[in-house]
Parts: sequence; C-alpha cells; structure tokens
Amino acid sequence: MTTTSRPLAVTSPARGRRGADLGLVAALLSAAAFGTSGPFAKALLQTGWSSGAIVLLRVGGAALILLVPALLASRGRWHLVRADLVTIGLYGLVAVAGCQVAYFNAVQHLSVGVALLLEYCGTILVVLWMWLRTRRPPSRVTWAGITVAVVGLAFVLDLASQSRPDATGVRWGLLAAVGLAVFFVTAAGSSTSLPPVVLAAYGMATGAVVLVGLGLTHVLPMQFATADVVVASRSVPWWVAIGELSVLAAAAAYLLGTFAARRLGSTVASFVGLSEVLFAILFAWLLLGELPRPVQMVGGVLVVAGVVGVRAGELRTDR
Repeated sequence: MTTTSRPLAVTSPARGRRGADLGLVAALLSAAAFGTSGPFAKALLQTGWSSGAIVLLRVGGAALILLVPALLASRGRWHLVRADLVTIGLYGLVAVAGCQVAYFNAVQHLSVGVALLLEYCGTILVVLWMWLRTRRPPSRVTWAGITVAVVGLAFVLDLASQSRPDATGVRWGLLAAVGLAVFFVTAAGSSTSLPPVVLAAYGMATGAVVLVGLGLTHVLPMQFATADVVVASRSVPWWVAIGELSVLAAAAAYLLGTFAARRLGSTVASFVGLSEVLFAILFAWLLLGELPRPVQMVGGVLVVAGVVGVRAGELRTDR
C-alpha cells in the first residue's frame, strides 16, 4: 500500500496541471469553433431559413457524426449511460437545442451583440449555481474577475451604440443564458468515467429528436431553402454552410467544450468560453469584412483579464 501511494502523491499534481492545460486548450478551440457559427448561420437566415431548421440540421448532423464513436465508447459502460440519463437529457434539451433556438430567436429581435451579451450572462448563473450548491461563496478575486469580464464584454460588443433592446428578444436572450449555464454545469457534472463523446453525441441526438417533434407539431417553425449563401463575398451551396455548422460549430465545438468543462470545472470553463465573443468578431472580420473597433480591442483585453481573475480565484478557493 505504501509503494502504490507514493507515486500517486508525486504524479497527481503534475497530471492535474497537464489536465488543466489540456482543458484550457480545448476550451479555447471550442470557443473558436462556436465563433464560426455566426457568419454561416446569418447567411442561411438571409436566404429564408428559419432558426429551428438551422438548429435541427446542425444538431442532427453533429449527432450523426459522433454516433459511431459514441457507440464504440459506450461498450462496457452502458451502466454509466443509464446513470447519467437525466444529465444527457438536460444537456440535449436545454444546453443544445434550447440554447441554440433561443439564441437565434433573440437575434431575430435584437442585434447580435446584445443577444450574445445576454446569452453570456449564463456565466454569472454558473457562479451563482455553484455558490448555492456548495454553500461556499466565490472569492473576492473571482468576483473581481466576473466584474472585469462583464465590463470587457460590454466594450467588445460596443453597447453604447445600441438602441433599447426589444423585450421579446431580451426574454429569448435570457433563456439562451440559462441554456449556456446548463451546458457548463451538465458537462462538468456528468460521470467522469463517461467519455465526453458519449455525452455530446447522445445529448445532441436527444435534442434533434425533440426538435423533429416540435417541427412536426408546428410548435417550432421549420423553413428550409436551397438557394446559395454568400460567405466571404463568395457564393457557396447551402449544404456547405450546414456542413460547417454541423461538423465544426457543433460536433467539434460541443465535444471540445465538454472535455474542457471536465478538466477545468464549470466555472472556469464558462469564463474561458467568453473568448467566443472575440473569435466571433475575428471571423466576422475575415468572412464578413466587419472590422473590430478600438473599443472592442480594449474590451478583449478586459475579457482575458477577467478570465485570468476567475481562474486565480478558483485556484485560491481550492487550496
């Protein structure tokens, strides 16, 4: 017993640091993948697609892509899948389908900037949820990081130039915030023995089935189009945009995000996810020609500083 305990005491901290480093890389890649969805989704919406139809094909395509790896990873672990059925259901219904539909509906009533800021209020909900669950209040450093990150987002989105938001859009944006919070909490709270690909694939499959049901019952409008879409001043077939949304902005993004939440925890992962806003601005510049303004660059620095502050606060709390 003594011979087996010593190596664990020596290697565990190093493994923990490596896991956190991998989690940080995965979180940034996930944010970048999510950030690509804006230009492609906007191009589809402009040709007559409904938000429900885009989300259905995005989620359904991603579920099909991950299904075979998920089935292989589930062999010998079906008891873990059964134990996490509630988590998988919440992940698919709220964090995937509900969050995406709510966000696209918010965009129809609000500017993209305001809708995205409302969605990322979900990071604050994660902190509050962890406070209620653990009965341990966030540290002052964590609160400072939250404040700096939120202020940074306001600069990044240049809210000073926005008009008063529509009440319907605000409600949809806040629902998207709940979905985002559920994503980070469920991803971090699922069984550590359940591979991330299993949670992502089965969760998205659940969301796709529900979306089909909502579409067939006409609860959620499903409008499709076959016209070419314009991205980066080039006309491309509609299926190219759907493919990007399914492969990169859904399958890869959710899989990497789930992995990151496991390694970093829901609080830190959610605040690293704030970098999606920066990536979204970058891709909007590259694909749509929308150059970021100096005030947005200042906001980007503040967002990064806020993420560092939250991370430092979490590490101090864990000591």
